[in-house]
Amino acid sequence: MNAGTAPPPAGYGIRCARPAESHAVAALLARSFANDPVMAWMVPGLPDRSGRTGRTGREHRIALYFRLAQRQQRQQRPRGCAVRVAATAGGRLLAAALWSGPGRWKTSPLREPAAMPTYARVFRPRGMPRAADVQNALHAAHPDTPHWYLPAIGTDPEAQGAGIGSALPEQQPDHCDRLGQPAYLESSNPSNVPFYERFGFRGTAGIRLPEGGPTVRPLWRTPAPRRS
Repeated sequence: MNAGTAPPPAGYGIRCARPAESHAVAALLARSFANDPVMAWMVPGLPDRSGRTGRTGREHRIALYFRLAQRQQRQQRPRGCAVRVAATAGGRLLAAALWSGPGRWKTSPLREPAAMPTYARVFRPRGMPRAADVQNALHAAHPDTPHWYLPAIGTDPEAQGAGIGSALPEQQPDHCDRLGQPAYLESSNPSNVPFYERFGFRGTAGIRLPEGGPTVRPLWRTPAPRRS
């Protein structure tokens, strides 16, 4: 997430995203990640199928990625709240987060082939080897200890800076504490690390992406001791 100065909209809450909102959630996350160092490196501003270039073309392709990510999250947690949003009573989406439960962070190998066409549209055939290398690097560093995983969280740029993004990561740590379970995420933007530290996450050794890519900072959160 990036800082902003927008005033907070009146009356918003946190809830599970509805299936019909998947396109809107993907578009929101694409706008939030438009200037993300890792996304900018993996999804350069090349023309898309409609001829869009630069940031517009990149946002369109990133949105395709997040539509796929939501489908995968829901497949892994069919009865859970895999996609959470901050939204106004009128239905305006302000922020979104994807959460995977313990043991469910990795896409099933049986479902990977079905995702290949979307990956090709997002990363282009020339970018597929790089995307695979990045995935392998992140998977190799992923903890084996069962945990909750936050693969993506973002706030609409128009709503950033109003504290809305903080409401999403506040809920899950409390839930983890009640269950006595840790949580894990990778921060693709170094400036966001202090934000996550406010919720009890602590940084570990950085993951240097291949081919001279940026460094991703893993963060781990140990559950708070239960009060007697």
